[in-house]
Amino acid sequence: MYHTPVMLNECIEGLKIKPDGVYVDVTFGGGGHSKAILEKLNSKGKLIAFDQDDDAIPNLPIDKKLLFIDQNFEFVKNHLQYQGYDKVDGLLADLGVSSHQFDEGGRGFSFRFDDAKLDMRMNQSASKSASEILNNYSEKELADVLFQYGELKNSRRLASAIKMYCKSKKIETVIDLKNAIIDQTPKIKDWKFLAQVFQALRIEVNGEINALKNLLSQCPEIIKPGGRLVVMSYHSLEDRLVKNFMNSGNFDGKLNKDFYGNINRPFDALNKKTIVANEKELDKNTRARSAKLRIAERNDVS
Repeated sequence: MYHTPVMLNECIEGLKIKPDGVYVDVTFGGGGHSKAILEKLNSKGKLIAFDQDDDAIPNLPIDKKLLFIDQNFEFVKNHLQYQGYDKVDGLLADLGVSSHQFDEGGRGFSFRFDDAKLDMRMNQSASKSASEILNNYSEKELADVLFQYGELKNSRRLASAIKMYCKSKKIETVIDLKNAIIDQTPKIKDWKFLAQVFQALRIEVNGEINALKNLLSQCPEIIKPGGRLVVMSYHSLEDRLVKNFMNSGNFDGKLNKDFYGNINRPFDALNKKTIVANEKELDKNTRARSAKLRIAERNDVS
């Protein structure tokens, strides 16, 4: 299977789908969430789905209610307006990497495949790969990436080890990177450490944080009052941005109040605590363990 949709029912319920509404799935992937949305729509409803990975295209269902855009969701507003849609009734974003991308060794997303090229590009026509970052970034630039996006406390030592290794051999494969940082890799829970390293590189390769910020910033303009914003994230960096934006309308989490002390924000968060997968789902899909779901409704205040 390309990808098992995480918290499918919770996401669909969160969207509060109107049969004749217009909805956006900015992360089509295996199409699990999109297909469930389509089932809720009548002939007047519409789903606009985005995905920048060409591997997702074979998963597209034949459905007149579906419009597929093979682009990154970063400029969602422009794409929607080009297609004639100024406002939509809901938007779903299932962030992170699909099971297919992790399991396809040649894509370089997983540290399980030692001989895989360190690619990590979600858009396979993009120019910058993980290998190029490792070999061409300065030690400081690399340390910043590992610290900011991997939250690795030993980021400076890691960057130093990587650049030292590069002096004698280019880092091109997964095993090259493992060998470069072997002295900095803990003996216990090495998988968790490597996951953080790979996460940091993947985020930098694909510009994921900036893309998410741009997406969220456009949502107040494109989602109708009463419409829903449903976002599922898989690490604390993303979840913090989503939480702050839903609660305050900005990424710092600072509340803006008017003259009378009323909080001015475009969305009302519908769940104070993150929604997580239940034990039954976790038994079937362990990758749902890190998923955090947040849902907000567009208000008509701002």
